Amino acid sequence: MSDSAPPEVILDHRCSNCPVRHHAICAVLDNQSSHALSDIMVHKQLVPGQPLWSDKDEAHLFAIIVSGTVKLFKMLADGRQQIVGLLFPSDCLGRAYSETQQTFAEAVTNVELCCFPRQQFEHVLTQHPELEHALLEKTLTDLDNAREWMIALGRKTASEKIASFLQQMSRRSELTRCPNHRPTPDLPTFVLPLARAEIADYLGMTMETVSRNLTKLRVDGVIRLIDGQTVEICDADRLASLAEPQ
Repeated sequence: MSDSAPPEVILDHRCSNCPVRHHAICAVLDNQSSHALSDIMVHKQLVPGQPLWSDKDEAHLFAIIVSGTVKLFKMLADGRQQIVGLLFPSDCLGRAYSETQQTFAEAVTNVELCCFPRQQFEHVLTQHPELEHALLEKTLTDLDNAREWMIALGRKTASEKIASFLQQMSRRSELTRCPNHRPTPDLPTFVLPLARAEIADYLGMTMETVSRNLTKLRVDGVIRLIDGQTVEICDADRLASLAEPQ
């Protein structure tokens, strides 16, 4: 008598309908292994301005962003804020193998998260080395991106920073956009997740300088501001040359 085929393992419906599943670290797990995460997963929704945690808080959660944008920032003693990172759909939020958080985290837009208790998530990592490897790769990629951004902040002029920032936003928008709603390749369009003051905090400049440089890009025909937050890149080559002058 021949052996019967093993029963098919059905993916959790929350995972099967997840818009970022194929971009997030959990993509390395097969259907059966995915249940190790879905069994401990809790969905959480945040509104703009809602804090997740502050620095020095206990690191009790690890999360994957399903939709929306989260900012990571540090506070100076005089109350000034420096945004040190922006996280987008499929990005990881929180610290595995750490007792405390190192930055403040706050929702910039409406945000949906897949949340996992940190200690239980760490246990899953030990049971599934492929997931731990994916997390390491993601962490190293984030580190490389942070180093590149340090160059932009430390050495580029204000206009070069703005151009680099718009390129960054456009690339991240393309990674998570629904394939059926992509703009034409020549005119990528995206919504800025940050207000002008937050862009200034991110780039280390004043809000007036941000507004002035965005206006110049609009007047020069490099971008089009469809409304207060929606940007259409009209001349991608020109934007690239402004971001990385030869």
